[in-house]
Amino acid sequence: MSGHSKWANIKHKKGAADAKKGRIFSKLAKEIMVAVKQSGKEPDTNPKLRMCLTEARAANMPRENIERAIKKGAGELGDVTFEEITYEGYGPAGVAIIVECLSDNKNRTLSDVRLVFDRNNGNMGATGSVAYMFQRKAHFLIEGENATEDKLMDLALEAGAEDLEVEDGVAEIWAETDAFEALAKALEDAGIAPTEAGIVRKPDNTIAINELDKAQQVLRLIDKLEDLDDVQKVTSNIEIADEIMEKLAEED
Repeated sequence: MSGHSKWANIKHKKGAADAKKGRIFSKLAKEIMVAVKQSGKEPDTNPKLRMCLTEARAANMPRENIERAIKKGAGELGDVTFEEITYEGYGPAGVAIIVECLSDNKNRTLSDVRLVFDRNNGNMGATGSVAYMFQRKAHFLIEGENATEDKLMDLALEAGAEDLEVEDGVAEIWAETDAFEALAKALEDAGIAPTEAGIVRKPDNTIAINELDKAQQVLRLIDKLEDLDDVQKVTSNIEIADEIMEKLAEED
């Protein structure tokens, strides 16, 4: 159950390392509001809300932000309506990209996403054009002293994990989506707090990038998409060579 997940490690190193907390909290708040609006504000009877709260805790989202999002979703602080929208497309070097959004104005969101693709050497595709290249998976990322096979192997297997990948002080647990809650509880009971937790899209295969300029172009496109207010998640099947990652790290 060990190996290398360069796709997730790239996402972590390039994204989480310099993430803007305020923007992350805003996106998490939207997800919480939608979960509450759909199925109520009690976590015990709302699995989607439970998952959102696990993600929020992993991101160290303040309790008052969480409580405010729950109240907004329940209509206690005014009505909010967001539509879930997914866009698909290609970036430089043929990298497949999925953009998941929550929007109160579909036309604005479509225009914003299309503009970013057009201005950053990308192309939007039709629905289903790249989604088939990804599978939805439960995912947990763990850092530090707990990110070892010795500490995580038995725990992960017993809770239903499919795979455990450990590299450079970062551990990732992958599982079918219906094992998310069991894994979240197992980690909590063991006193292990994940850095990231959620249901994500994992690519079946990756596109290898061995040129610095191509890597920069793809990551710039992803960064610009993530900067959009309506965008919740951006997933790609990029795999950047280690030597290119080192050059990118030096530039940062």
